[in-house]
Amino acid sequence: MKYDYNILRSDRKTVSIAIKDDCRIEVRAPLKMSDREIEKLVLSKEKWIEKHLKDKLESRRQSDNFSLDIGGDLMFRGKVYQLYKSEYSTAGFDGEKFYVPEFADSEIIRESLIKVYKKLAEKLIKQRVREYSKIMALSPSNVKINSAKTRWGSCSGKNSLNFSLYLVLGSDEIIDYVVVHELAHIKEHNHSNRFWAVVESVLPDYRKRQKELIALQKRIGVYVKYFS
Repeated sequence: MKYDYNILRSDRKTVSIAIKDDCRIEVRAPLKMSDREIEKLVLSKEKWIEKHLKDKLESRRQSDNFSLDIGGDLMFRGKVYQLYKSEYSTAGFDGEKFYVPEFADSEIIRESLIKVYKKLAEKLIKQRVREYSKIMALSPSNVKINSAKTRWGSCSGKNSLNFSLYLVLGSDEIIDYVVVHELAHIKEHNHSNRFWAVVESVLPDYRKRQKELIALQKRIGVYVKYFS
């Protein structure tokens, strides 16, 4: 067996495999399932286990290297910018760097940067919504920015759009994809072929952007953790 794993038996009917944050492999199995049956299942899932272990290890590496201290790197629109101390009394982003007051401690830095990112998201995302609304001839009833950690955007039954502030960590291609995706829901409140046809009519390369979005999801975990 290539990997060690812990078995947790309980009064359940199905078996599941999970990779914990500390990279332990945990198998939850029915009481009567034999060790041999479990080992056979784990062997059949080796490629899946290997991929998810790799993802967890990369996430831990990024977390260890991530810092909100002065000189640390911060993402915006798919690029990386350094954080500097400034003589200004407030935090901000000037197009070349993020900055915080020189007296700011770690908690002030965290709270200040959340406000900076939300302000950036309010301006950028709403601008992209306005532009694509004209292109698609669609009008959302409202556009809001929230702190959602696992959902990039949503469209309500009343056509109100919501976007996560973390979206601005991604490239413009990713931001535009999520904006177009949610605008398309105004026309098709589903994920039918008709919905994807609307998306594709605006962004013919939307599948490529989807993959980039998935990759971004793995990278922003450290931001979600520190800003929560």
